[in-house]
Formats: sequence, C-alpha cells, structure tokens
Amino acid sequence: MSFSDSETSSQGGEYKFFRQFSRDRLLHEMLESTNADSKSWKVLIMDKVTVKVMSHSCKMADITDQGVSLVEDLFRRRQPLPSMDAVYFIQPSKENVVMFLSDMSGREPLYKKAYVFFSTPIPKELVNHIKSDTSVLPRIGALREMNLEYFPIDRQAFITDHERALEELFGDNVQNTRQFDTCLNTMAKRIATVFASMKEFPMVRYRAPKASDASTTTFRDLIPSKLATAVWNCIEKYKSIPNFPQTETCELLILDRSVDQIAPVIHEWTYDAMCHDLLDMDGNKYVLEVPSKTGGQPEKKEVLLEDHDPVWLELRHAHIADASERLHDKMTNFVSKNKAAQIQQSSRDGGELSTRDLQKIVQALPQYSEQVDKLSLHVEIAGKINHIIRDIGLRDLGQLEQDLVFGDAGAKDVINFLRMKQDVTPENKLRLLMIYASVYPEKFEGDKASKLMQLARLSSEDMKIVNNMRLLAGSLNSKKSSTDFSLKFDGQKTKQAARKERPGEEETWALFKFYPIIEELIENLCKGELPKSEYPCMNHPSSAEQESTSRFSVRKKAAPATTASSEKKTGHSVRSRRTPSWAKPQNSDDGYSSDSILNHAVADLRKMGQRIFVFMIGGATRSELRACYKLTTKLRREVVLGSTSFNDPPEYISKMKVISDGKI
Repeated sequence: MSFSDSETSSQGGEYKFFRQFSRDRLLHEMLESTNADSKSWKVLIMDKVTVKVMSHSCKMADITDQGVSLVEDLFRRRQPLPSMDAVYFIQPSKENVVMFLSDMSGREPLYKKAYVFFSTPIPKELVNHIKSDTSVLPRIGALREMNLEYFPIDRQAFITDHERALEELFGDNVQNTRQFDTCLNTMAKRIATVFASMKEFPMVRYRAPKASDASTTTFRDLIPSKLATAVWNCIEKYKSIPNFPQTETCELLILDRSVDQIAPVIHEWTYDAMCHDLLDMDGNKYVLEVPSKTGGQPEKKEVLLEDHDPVWLELRHAHIADASERLHDKMTNFVSKNKAAQIQQSSRDGGELSTRDLQKIVQALPQYSEQVDKLSLHVEIAGKINHIIRDIGLRDLGQLEQDLVFGDAGAKDVINFLRMKQDVTPENKLRLLMIYASVYPEKFEGDKASKLMQLARLSSEDMKIVNNMRLLAGSLNSKKSSTDFSLKFDGQKTKQAARKERPGEEETWALFKFYPIIEELIENLCKGELPKSEYPCMNHPSSAEQESTSRFSVRKKAAPATTASSEKKTGHSVRSRRTPSWAKPQNSDDGYSSDSILNHAVADLRKMGQRIFVFMIGGATRSELRACYKLTTKLRREVVLGSTSFNDPPEYISKMKVISDGKI
C-alpha cells in the first residue's frame, strides 16, 4: 500500500492546456497506474462529486481504453465481482470511507483488490480508521490523494459547481450562517486543488473592499478577501507535497461579480455566446431537426458543440456575421474542390449560390457525409441565429447597449427606445435597464426606477432584480436617505460611461467593441500596474513579491505581445476589416485539415510564460472566457478562468432575482 500524492509537475516537459492536464492525470496517473499489478478489466467506483469531475475531463471511451469495463456509483447496491480489481475515486468523507471499508472487509469482499484515490486531502483520523481494519489492508493496492476536485468546462476554464453562490454568499441574512461558511470553504478547497494538481504555487491577489471607511464595509465587500484567505490556507498545506514549488510560479486574481455587472447581461455577439443566449441549449448540447432519410417527418438529432468539432473550435469566438461568412466560404471551397458537386452546380441556373444551396449540393455527396454533417450543422445553427436576430430586432438593441456602455447614449435614447420598441421581449428590456442602472445609477433613485419600469411594462419582480444589483455591489460611501434606494455602487461620482475606448484596438465588426472589465484587470496585472491598495496580495513577503513580479516581466519581454494595427477604426459599419488574429485561429480550410487548430495552439503555447488564473465569484460569462483566450495570445501567458458557475444571461437574471429572498 502506498499513501502519496502525484509527483507530476506542470513545470518542464510538453506544455499542456489546463483541461488536458486534468484529463491526463485522471487517465494516466490514476487509472493507468493500476495496470502495473494487473492487466485485467477493472471497475471504477465514484461518488456524486467525483463522477462530475471525471465527466468534465474525460469521455467514456477514454476510461474504457484504460481497462475500465464498468463504472459504478459508490452508494448504489453493487454486484460482487471478486475476480476484478476496483478503482475508487472518491471524496475523503467519513461516509465514503465507511462504504469503501464495507465493500472490502470480511471474508467475501466485493472486489479482489482496491486502488483508492481521494479528490482532496484525507483527514488523519480517516487514514487511521482505514489502517485499523486489518482485513482490508492487504487488499489495498494504492491509497493516494489526487487533489483534483474542480470541474474543467473548457480548455482554459473550470468551475467549482456552486450554482447558488450569489444567493448563498450575497443574499439576505446569510452572514455567519453554516450555509455561507460551507459554500466559501468548499469553493476554496476546490480552487486549491487546481494548484495542487498542477504543482503551481500562486501569487494570490484579491479585490479589496471598496469602502475606504471600515465602518461602512459590509460582509459582502469582504467575500473576495475571505475566499483568498481560505485558498491561501489550503495551498500552504500543499507545500509538503513532493515537487510542489516553494516560490511563486503563477498568479491568481480573485474577483466577485460586482466588479462588472454589465458583462453578464449585455448581448455578446460571438458565435458561441449567441448559441447559448438565443438558442434553447442544454449546456453544450443542441437539438436540431434534420430531414428524414425515409422522407417522413423531420428527425431530432442531438449534437455537442465542443472542442472535438474543428469547425466549432475555429468559429466559436468569431463575430456571428464573420462566422456566417466563413461558413459560406467553407461550403464554396468544398464545392469548388469536388467535381461531383461542380457537375451539380453547373446543371443549375446561373448566378451566385446561397449558403443553403451549397449545403444541399454537398449533402448529395454521401462519401463526404461526415464533413458535410458538421458543416451543415453549423450552417443550420448560424442561419437560425441570424433569423432570430432579424426577427427580434436585436441589432438596434445591441447598438444601444454598446452606446450606453461607452458613453454614446443617455436617458433620452433609452426612453425613446422603450417607447418606440413595444415588441421587445421583457427579458431584453430588463437587460437594457440593468445596463442603464450600471452606467447611470442616479436615474434609479427614488421613484425614478418605478417610472422606468412602468414605461418598460416590467413587473415588480423585475424591479427587484435591479434592486439586487445594489446588494451585489456591497458598501456605499455616498449619503443616502433611509427610504430612497440608490444604485451608487462606488463612492466616487459615477461617470456616464462604463468603459473607455481602448487605444490600438480594432473594431472589425459592428457591435464588437464591448470588453469585460477582467480584460483590463488581467492586462494591468501582467504589466505590474494593478494597484496593490485595491488588489492586495496574500503573499506577504515583499521581497518574494518583487522577485516574482520581476520574473513575470522578464518572461513578458522575452515574448512581446502583438500590437494592434494603427489603421483607423470605423465605428458603426457592418464590416470594416477582417477579424483580428486573436479571434481568427489557424484556419481549418473546410474544418478538417490534418493539423488541428489545437495542435497549432499547443505548439505556440510552448513558448509562453507562466499561467494567470482568474476566479470570479458569482458566475463567469462567455465574454470573459473570450477575453481569456484573446489575452493568452496577446500576453503570451495562458489565462485560465475559474468561477462558481458559467452563466448565460437568462440564468444570471434568474439568480439575481433570488439574492434577496426565495429559491431558484
């Protein structure tokens, strides 16, 4: 029996993306390591948390390749398989340990031998409890701490799976409750396993309370600092792990949702965001109707929009108009390279073919069915999105949203829009007013808010969501009456723009100017320009901090960021230039070149500096994930985004509604 942690280090060797690193640890360090004693088929047993960890990192085929023939739930009645070995991947709880011992003790254990891997550090008393059962000890092949209890949802993103974090941390009467402490501590423990798993020692920074006067600081203001402290305490304990670095190797910035209340509700115009915002998707799963092969009613088909799809990988962060154009180009390119398709095309009437026409042509070529299916899928999805955009007049709303954020629109523009556009959906009107409240908080003082709601024909429940923005924002420095509600989130006078124009940034497509606040914060962090008074550091020794900052800056100079073109920007044109390089990854021609986009990206990342981790309490957005991909290329450091959950606008609005009371 061995009791140890992994000795794999993220330093040196082939560079791996964040999710790839997690996948390899689970498959090779955990499952493959059990093959040394026996090459026979095994049973994999997990609890309700670790099964999520595994499913976010690996596919069933991956697990089967490592000799696993059966996956079981720890707490379900299981058939005895005394000739097979079992791999337990479980949390180190008393209930789990008792269940494991029940499986393996006595004269007739369920399995021949057990290899036990814990997702987080196991308390000493539980280790002693296991060792005290002399019938079980000889049957244990391994007893290890994997220290992996986070959920990778993207190549550069993870969640801690706290869907109710806004309610449990920022809600009414939650301070000092068991619910609050459990949420925060579990979150910290899971974040810490990211660094234990990857053998990274972070420089931990967090957003400080906004109020300068401690007497006006609320418990909500202190949430980032409390989480930073809890994460730091967990990481300190990991220093005894073999090969765990003793000096800083990366940076972690902890924020909460109050840092940017616009990003969760503004319409983000990328293909990825539009899919999740406008279509009825279940996570990354989309159901579409396809023509029946027998000529009957259309059939429903489930597809996953994930990294295994090269077309999705190429287009996901592109503007929806750019994605549509590039899909048309792919179809045209496919037809032009295929003689059978050219014959079909020549038999048709002259004139330029639409994307739909091209789709029908390539569908008639069965030998290319796999390629055709993927291209047709995205043509179908992009077409549906564009149809919705036209039907609901989203372009006009999107323009007003961006103008508000950048100070190009004001009260009259919002009022005129609400009066003239009576057919706008209640959700979109609410999202507009939430943006308006963030930029012009004084317009929601006293009875002004209720008048705006009446004009927009929104309910008192909707008004509660705007009120809850104040709860999320925390302390106020400004004076306020006991009856009037104020949305003055900061002590300083609120400017009439929530974002500044970014010098040197190209706006290739209309409505693509918006950027989330974390983009600016990460850039300042990388430059060493993030104010320490606003974003303090948990790593107290100043010498270590200076040494780390110097090391980061040297890396940055060695691999300078690409500069944006100085070409003059066209503000509101439908299209002015092609997409910037960060949003246009290595082209996959028709989406199926032998060198995948992922391989190109990995080769490029080998030259990069140390990682930056950003954790957002209260839910991250797709615009923030896009910013992390953009900055990974620009800063030449992999930027990993973590959060309690990932929220699309409808989900975020539902969660904001219950901060003050009720349940989701």
